[in-house]
Amino acid sequence: MKLNIQNILPTYFEESRKATSQIWGKPLEIHPGEKVHIVAPSGTGKTSLIHFLYRLRTTYTGKISYDDILLNTASHEQLADLRKNNISIILQDMRLFGESTILQNLEIKRQLQPYHPPEKIIEMAKRLGVDHRLEQQAKNCSYGEQQRTAIIRALLQPFDILLMDEPFSHLDNINTQKAMELIVEEAAARNATILYAELEKSPTFPATQLLHL
Repeated sequence: MKLNIQNILPTYFEESRKATSQIWGKPLEIHPGEKVHIVAPSGTGKTSLIHFLYRLRTTYTGKISYDDILLNTASHEQLADLRKNNISIILQDMRLFGESTILQNLEIKRQLQPYHPPEKIIEMAKRLGVDHRLEQQAKNCSYGEQQRTAIIRALLQPFDILLMDEPFSHLDNINTQKAMELIVEEAAARNATILYAELEKSPTFPATQLLHL
């Protein structure tokens, strides 16, 4: 799936932002399999961009399209289908169901659109070191454990594009490396695109394109 971004800019930003950004106010075409690293210091709109690309927010000018689907005007059915089959996301605030266990959070996601078998949950949880927490309520787990859960959740569904907003902010270097390896493996298996937005350039992400917001 090809992502096309045409001259987008948050409505709350001044036009002058376009002059210093490689994304705001620019035409961009991102092809399947690319690994795009977006470096975005605080205040430059990193989270806004990821929210725009998933249509959590629409407070921008310009156009975003996935293949021939214009995100700005996509119907509820088209948007639901994109999120179910084509676009997965790792949000900075994780958004787990706190009263549900880690396993329940993951299994709910897997069942919505099965891509991996149930045993893949256990395999991924072991790789990221949260298998011993699967029966614990999410609200009783550390931020790091919740973040690793959110990463696994995003990888359980089919996707052509994976959006990531500071996905490792609560992880140490070792766990960041393990999570990054799993993400890159899963994306490669699907020839999927990764858009990874972070405050600083990451030495662990094998970017094919580096863009400064």
